[in-house]
Amino acid sequence: MSNEAFAAAVMQCCLFKLRTHQWCFLLFNVLLFHALLFGADFVEEYLLQPAPVVYTDGKVADVREKARKLDLSTSRENASQAYPISNPDACRNSDLFLLTLVFSSPANVTQRYAVRRTWGNRTQIEGRPVKILFVTVSTESSMTQQNLVRESELHGDLIQSRAVEESSLHGAKERTLLALRWVITFCPLVPLVLLTKESVFINLPAIGSYLLGFHKHPEDLYLGRVIQKESPDRDPDSPHYLPRTLYRDKHLPEYCEGTAYVLSQDVVRKVYIASSTVLAPIPGDAFVGFCARKAGVTPAHSSRFSGERHFHYNACCYRHLYSSAGFGSQELERVWEDLEQKGERCSLLKMYYGLVVCKVRTYLDEVLFHNSKGQT
Repeated sequence: MSNEAFAAAVMQCCLFKLRTHQWCFLLFNVLLFHALLFGADFVEEYLLQPAPVVYTDGKVADVREKARKLDLSTSRENASQAYPISNPDACRNSDLFLLTLVFSSPANVTQRYAVRRTWGNRTQIEGRPVKILFVTVSTESSMTQQNLVRESELHGDLIQSRAVEESSLHGAKERTLLALRWVITFCPLVPLVLLTKESVFINLPAIGSYLLGFHKHPEDLYLGRVIQKESPDRDPDSPHYLPRTLYRDKHLPEYCEGTAYVLSQDVVRKVYIASSTVLAPIPGDAFVGFCARKAGVTPAHSSRFSGERHFHYNACCYRHLYSSAGFGSQELERVWEDLEQKGERCSLLKMYYGLVVCKVRTYLDEVLFHNSKGQT
């Protein structure tokens, strides 16, 4: 008898000899393990969904009506003023189902090529056309600008706005707003827009399959990993200092974390209209949340978006997740190659095992990281 068969026989014998209270103890520990592992996701998904905001004045109705009537088609002729690289024909396919905008730094060509070779190489999801575009900002380097123009001519998937870098005071907000303005101007018929970053792995088939579940064009859809009850930055020395004179509430409005989130076309327009009233120096993702609240739009949470978390890789786990953050170009290509080799389907048991391994390893990695950081 082999060692494995002997061990299995011993385990089977031991299990059959367990008494009732021992079985209960074993079952309790199994349930406790699963509660700790998946309980947070369950609570987030079903119990912490933001409650719809009720307004008693006409400001929300005014924003929504202006958004409905908004038409920026006449600004296409002067697009070069806001977009040195405008790519005006990117959405010439009127049947486009999902547009993905990937925010990218001008000089980070290596990461853009990695996205193109991996998750960004799709043109369809379940027979419906999709489009992936990179959105970058202004650069002071003439060499970088020339390289961007050549890259745009070669791939046809670049948009460059005149926004400044994200690290500046209003950079992230301006970058987001100009991206939404581009959608309204050049892609007014696309029903859904996914905004993400170049360092994020996106599971387009999983997201697309979920979004295709809507039987008609969705409205008021603002979907991602929702951040709740975040305190405003009251540090006067911080670039995102939010004085009480500008915002008195104890917590910021709920918003979707900026690594990946989905907006329906009507929400893109509502956020754009409401943006003129949001003057506070806040990060780009929180800015969208501020605008959404002024337009009467409530963010919807999905725990399958990772937020800023980088999940430990497991093929079946990654087929379940919508996103995972913190990827360099080499790791992104390595993960994609493994996913392609292992096929597209996971059994229920393999999916369960993958999620357990993925979450446990991620938790352990984070504990080790914080411990090492504390020691330094």
